[in-house]
Amino acid sequence: MSEENNQYTFENETYRKTYWHTCSHILAQAVKRLHPEVKLAIGPSIDEGFYYDMDSPFPFTPEIMEEIEGEMRKICKEKLKLERFELPRAEALKFMEEKGEPYKVELINDLPEDAAISFYKQGEFTDLCAGPHLDSTGRVKGNGIKLTACNAAYWRGDSNRETLQRIYGIAFPKKEELDEYLAKIEEAKRRDHRKLGKELGLFMLRDEGPGFPFFLPKGMVLKNTLLEYWRQVHKKYGYVEISTPIILNQELWLRSGHWDHYKNNMYTTIIDEENYAVKPMNCPGGMLVYASEPHSYKELPLRVGEIGLVHRHELSGALHGLFRVRCFNQDDAHIFMTRDQMKDVIQETVRLFDEVYSTFGLSYTIELSTMPEDHIGTVDEWERNQDILKNAITDMGKDFEINEGDGAFYGPKLDFHLADSLGRTWQCGTIQLDSQMPERFELEYTGEDGAKHRPIMIHRVVLGSIERFIGVITEHFAGAFPVWLNPVQVKILTVTERADAYAAEVAAALDQKGFRVETDTRNEKIGKKIREATLEKIPYMLVVGDRDVENQTVSVRTRSGEDLGAMSLEAFAVKLKEEVDSKAIH
Repeated sequence: MSEENNQYTFENETYRKTYWHTCSHILAQAVKRLHPEVKLAIGPSIDEGFYYDMDSPFPFTPEIMEEIEGEMRKICKEKLKLERFELPRAEALKFMEEKGEPYKVELINDLPEDAAISFYKQGEFTDLCAGPHLDSTGRVKGNGIKLTACNAAYWRGDSNRETLQRIYGIAFPKKEELDEYLAKIEEAKRRDHRKLGKELGLFMLRDEGPGFPFFLPKGMVLKNTLLEYWRQVHKKYGYVEISTPIILNQELWLRSGHWDHYKNNMYTTIIDEENYAVKPMNCPGGMLVYASEPHSYKELPLRVGEIGLVHRHELSGALHGLFRVRCFNQDDAHIFMTRDQMKDVIQETVRLFDEVYSTFGLSYTIELSTMPEDHIGTVDEWERNQDILKNAITDMGKDFEINEGDGAFYGPKLDFHLADSLGRTWQCGTIQLDSQMPERFELEYTGEDGAKHRPIMIHRVVLGSIERFIGVITEHFAGAFPVWLNPVQVKILTVTERADAYAAEVAAALDQKGFRVETDTRNEKIGKKIREATLEKIPYMLVVGDRDVENQTVSVRTRSGEDLGAMSLEAFAVKLKEEVDSKAIH
């Protein structure tokens, strides 16, 4: 599609945001028509849809939301023209005061003295707004609008201010697009890792430790299997593993620069009358490990990995299952190298990422994040390092987008955004190029010339937060993990108690081969046992009855409902091993 034809479609982000911004005004107009006593705050477009914050004396129930939706459709049919106009400050204040809109008055008062104070009028409704908007409410398709939720929100994000109600909505130019979106949302709810984590017994979140997840036995099997795979891959690529302390003194964090940039997110304590901090990342400890002994150019690149437990103080409102927590394991690695090795090491790291992500069936896009305003190091150094990152992935045939000003404070980075089975993206992997921290920690290696030199280093994670990655793949697979990763790989179901002893023999044999097995010998009908094992998303169910005991076979079923028939235990074990070893994705 040409740029010109693309101008008025949702492919064009500007048009999409303008469409949704107009919808927020239609929402506000509908509310004011039905409930004039409601006070309006702000109503922007967001990444997926729009919202409007309102001060209402009553809760917006589902029934009221439905009425508002109906009124929004009427407004669309009325094809009201949106007209922009400006007022001087004094007139603007008087205008909103007379309308009884105190939040708008506050917004006007906070605008710079020389600011243009603009309004948009549609029919009887006028709102303070900078725009832009569509030219008519008729441009919005009423049957493509859906109000999706209503949550509490603090005015201006301040917990000490008024509590408002935030109505969220989504809209599309066609009803079919809305239906498709809503179906996707329902599927996302079905895959919600918080729901599945509870149903499958993986983890729990408690009020006694908000943002601090508890991993349950099956969740620990999943987590440890994932970490075992991480260690296998990293051994293959020449990494060594270390562990650094969770608590280190404040001086270290001042030296690294993290104190100036992260102190508000750090937990602190006092030990022996000195200030200490719980680590929010692993980097400074890794610097101390490198500095603990002399190094030669012959050792470089030196690849040092760490599964480090880190803590970050997140606001309670930002916490979300395993996606946003206050403590998590980060699969950090720091690679120390010469400047000549930078390109090769970056490309090697990308190949490692490719191997890991393909194992889970996850595709990705890359962003190159450039120098932020709040940075350390010279502009020249930053630009040189940005070019190295850019050239390294370009030579690999990788596409990327520029994310201006979002680099780490010490260097530019490549961010890897993973796409799951619903097309949602998650930022997990990152490769951060850093020539600042080796300087701050006076890291050295002896070069081929016998002189001391500063190494260049890379900070990188492939999974990111282990907890968050578990959340991502739980939703990606809808809890039906590949066999190699699933906490329970096989469940043996007995038809009658006469098969109990044989089931125990089968379980012991599979356990001895290294498979994760459970047995269900309850006095329940086999149909119920199969249904429950299916709900538990067990990859394979082995049904054993009198005939299986007699023939020394197992009747194999899959969680997808496929009946593979009777086979010898040895034949099943071979099939299972092949699947586990290949890390096959079903």
